[in-house]
Amino acid sequence: MTIKIGDRLPEGTLSEFIETETEGCSLGPNTFNVADLVKGKKIVIFGLPGAFTPTCSAKHVPGYVQHAAELKAKGVDEIWCISVNDAFVMGAWGREQKATGIVRMMADGNAAFSKALGLDADFSKFGMGTRSQRYSMLVEDGVVKQLNVEQGGFEVSNAETMLKQLG
Repeated sequence: MTIKIGDRLPEGTLSEFIETETEGCSLGPNTFNVADLVKGKKIVIFGLPGAFTPTCSAKHVPGYVQHAAELKAKGVDEIWCISVNDAFVMGAWGREQKATGIVRMMADGNAAFSKALGLDADFSKFGMGTRSQRYSMLVEDGVVKQLNVEQGGFEVSNAETMLKQLG
């Protein structure tokens, strides 16, 4: 079943490639419990089919990087990009997109979190296996407040739509 507005995010973990070692985070891939990360925070999450893919690289991530300051001015604590890739790929893609320190590039390597959201998609016909649908959501303290799932295009999951929804 697909997650909907008013639902709490499912249990799960995501991985992130950490560029700078800090207390509690070692250099390289680190796995985080989603429930711990969202506690008490307002987070914009956007999911997409894959790192380094055309629309994702040309429009989706750049839009959130470009509008990050505006989103944060509207009370957003963090912006996450979730994709069914490993943390090494997400880290490299984040560097290439100049997203480091702006958008957290969260890896859902086995699509477990995307499946728990009900937002997974079968991209086997493209040789990509199970991936994430393209979507965006606003989450406050673990509860979905806005949800925008694309129906085949790139019209509602962009940063501009999320800015309008934030008022």
